[in-house]
Amino acid sequence: MKIRKAKISDIKAIHKIVNEFARKGEMLPRSLNELYENVRDFYLAEEGEEITGVCALHVLWEDLAEIRSLAVKKEYQKQGIGKKLVKKCLKETEQLGVKRVFVLTYIPDFFKKVGFKEIDKSKLPQKIWGDCIRCPKFPECDETALIYEVKE
Repeated sequence: MKIRKAKISDIKAIHKIVNEFARKGEMLPRSLNELYENVRDFYLAEEGEEITGVCALHVLWEDLAEIRSLAVKKEYQKQGIGKKLVKKCLKETEQLGVKRVFVLTYIPDFFKKVGFKEIDKSKLPQKIWGDCIRCPKFPECDETALIYEVKE
């Protein structure tokens, strides 16, 4: 299994994986347009020629980024792929100089194992008025917010 940056030719596969999870209410759906515009945010896990998982690092502000659209195909879950994708994103935050990374998730224990700590969503104002306002669950969000403080 290898982790690599996404390419334009990967977008339709990313769209399929992300929106499969979105249909189950496990994450926000992403349009093809949005994925093409943000292709540089995405990392992929690959097994041979098959994309097995995806994860994006989206910079929101000078000191704040978000891990979003983390999805691993069901048959590849519980193999450490999600953890490797998140760690690759966190490594990039160090290189970019971003100090804090957050996530909104239904699986907080997964992110706690990687070093994230739970916080109140009100501490994320840029996020609340960004993607969240487009969410059908807004303002009654039932996801957990967690933050990762990047070590210098």
